[in-house]
Amino acid sequence: MLESPKLNISRSADDDLVIGFEGSWRISQGLHSLEDVEKAIASAPGLRRIVFDSGKLTVWDSSLVSFVIKVLDFGRDKNIDVARDGLPEGVLKLVSLATAVPEQKDARKRAAPIPFLAAIGTGTLKILSSTSEMVAFLGETSLAFLKFFRGKARFRRVDLVLFIQECGAQALPIVSLISVLVGLILAFVGAVQLRMFGAQIYVADLVAIGMTREMGAMMSAIIMAGRTGAAFAAQLGTMQVNEEIDALQTLGLSPVEFLVLPRTIALILMMPLLCLYANFMGILGGGIIGVGMLNLSLIEYFTETKHAINIVDINAGLFKSVVFGVIIALSGCMRGMQCGRSAAAVGVATTSAVVTAIVFIVVFDGLFAVIFDVLGI
Repeated sequence: MLESPKLNISRSADDDLVIGFEGSWRISQGLHSLEDVEKAIASAPGLRRIVFDSGKLTVWDSSLVSFVIKVLDFGRDKNIDVARDGLPEGVLKLVSLATAVPEQKDARKRAAPIPFLAAIGTGTLKILSSTSEMVAFLGETSLAFLKFFRGKARFRRVDLVLFIQECGAQALPIVSLISVLVGLILAFVGAVQLRMFGAQIYVADLVAIGMTREMGAMMSAIIMAGRTGAAFAAQLGTMQVNEEIDALQTLGLSPVEFLVLPRTIALILMMPLLCLYANFMGILGGGIIGVGMLNLSLIEYFTETKHAINIVDINAGLFKSVVFGVIIALSGCMRGMQCGRSAAAVGVATTSAVVTAIVFIVVFDGLFAVIFDVLGI
């Protein structure tokens, strides 16, 4: 069993302060305090020199080195010479290495606050740089689509099939759950007011129009932004970290064609189908409230639903879903391609992809609302 670390402080014949180490100085046994040394120096005014004695020291590690450095710093502050002769050779080397480059003065002070105008300028430059990168990425993607329509785009068709499966069939469970709940919520909110006037039947109109024109496309897009857009960003970000995208460029393959194009095509194809499915599930959820709480028959509910919507309402939602699919795919792929070279950067890219997609989805949905109103759709 190792002896506990001991510190013996005494005075030599030359009136030097002798710090003797005894036993085992291991980090697992804790760090020794400098308090005893400070008290000994305070009780010896006029002390000019400190020496070490390691004759009874058995084993040591970084805890001893740390203690010696503390003594050296304390002696420097008090203008006391500290002799290193009595230390083991290994400790001398480590102490010399640790003190070879002194800490710069004021190195630990906080950076000065950035002036207000400088912060505005920095933020503006970041926005301009981000906008420039976004426009460049959109241009590269547009050129890749032109090559695709001419049959010259180079990507693996099996990847396209895989992404279609991931964006379509594998997304059905979460889309089903959220769409049914949205239909339930719309129907319940409408029922609370319409039941006061005996107009429960119009809950079917509310749910049908709300799902087909707005909520079906919107909720599908938000779900896919958090599910698929984030996955795209993480996949491409990891490839960026592993330098796989650089390898594609070395082989003469365009990363936009090989990686971005199949993902974007898959979402463009699947989003309208998911939107239709979300519309149906939302209307089904509204029917649960209509039949279960409002005493409507199933035939009454779906008959009123059929009269409430027309092909224009359905097409408006489908058109939105296609645009939302493009936004989700491009946001996820763009942030993934812009990812840095670390694991933390992959997380940042994933978060940024979801935020970017949702922001643009909401913005474009508002624009569509204004445009449809102007066109009378």
